Amino acid sequence: MGMEVLQLDHEDKTDDLVSAAAKTLDEGGLVVFPTETVYGVAARVDRPKAIVRLRKVKSREDDTPFTVHIGTKDDANRYVAVLDGVAERFARKGWPGPLTLLLQTNIQDALATQELDASTARSLAPEGIIGLRCPDHAFASAMLRAIQAPVVASSANYADQSPPRSGSAVVDEFRREIDLLIDAGTTRYAKASTVVRVQGDDYEIVRAGVYDERIIRKMATLTILFVCTGNTCRSPMAAGIARKMLAERLGCRVGELRKRGIVVESAGTFGGASGAADHAIEAMRRRGADISRHHSRSLTQEHVHQADYVFAMTEAHVDAVIRTAPSSNDRVFLLLGDQDLPDPFGGSEEQYEHCAQTIEQALEKRIREVKI
Repeated sequence: MGMEVLQLDHEDKTDDLVSAAAKTLDEGGLVVFPTETVYGVAARVDRPKAIVRLRKVKSREDDTPFTVHIGTKDDANRYVAVLDGVAERFARKGWPGPLTLLLQTNIQDALATQELDASTARSLAPEGIIGLRCPDHAFASAMLRAIQAPVVASSANYADQSPPRSGSAVVDEFRREIDLLIDAGTTRYAKASTVVRVQGDDYEIVRAGVYDERIIRKMATLTILFVCTGNTCRSPMAAGIARKMLAERLGCRVGELRKRGIVVESAGTFGGASGAADHAIEAMRRRGADISRHHSRSLTQEHVHQADYVFAMTEAHVDAVIRTAPSSNDRVFLLLGDQDLPDPFGGSEEQYEHCAQTIEQALEKRIREVKI
């Protein structure tokens, strides 16, 4: 069977091309497909002849595993029983996107319900490490969701060539080895994904790519965000108390939290450039927390995306956070759980003290819930 080339130049053609790609993979063929980084060549892992062909075209005659590509980040649970800590933060913040994660797994247990034989399962993670990639490309995601089996892929090039950044860049020699090419033009980043190995609470950048070291570090950081209105009273007080509690929990100084990979921030739905209220600063001073250098800021989408936990002071703040970043609804919580925390702004010192006491009591429970 000769190679077929299908052009993805209109969104209304996506369903037909997804069906064509899925059919080719189901029949044991090789498909070159677009992602947001470079073009990949895919095969179903349960089609032995396809895997043999893929190994040949990629010059991988040994047992080096290929990366499993998944259609949604939730599909990672099919291959890794528990995603927590640093791995969970990478998956939540980096997927879908140009990030490949190398994760520890008991692959045979994880794939027990997928009807793969033991040898095929082991081929995905022969040393207990599996590579997972969740592309941020509409066609790639749809194709991967349409296939009822693990799909592995690698860049669509020979070992001595550069990965192709467009369908037309897939060289003729390589084209002769495949069955179907989905050509969607030039990729968004035209650069390979960043590969990160995660072991427990540690991580290592194995291959530089779209995400640089700074972005990877931010993804790995545990970030707690407190949100109020003006970011001068409730949220900076909550952040100050939370830093103190976390430092005590870890047995370190507040100034060492960042080195421990923990950041506690605050923002306001109408935050500006003012400092913390005087009564707020004094209430924190009495608790051994210093917020005297705090400067209020307005809530942004980036703040929410980078946060692992968002604690809001009122239901209105919860709604504002979700409007800012709709995907955050599973990690935004009302600080007091079932009631709003009144704003002490403009009030007496006693009102600020009562507010601080309420925050402190709530955080004694909330901080225990934070997974470090």
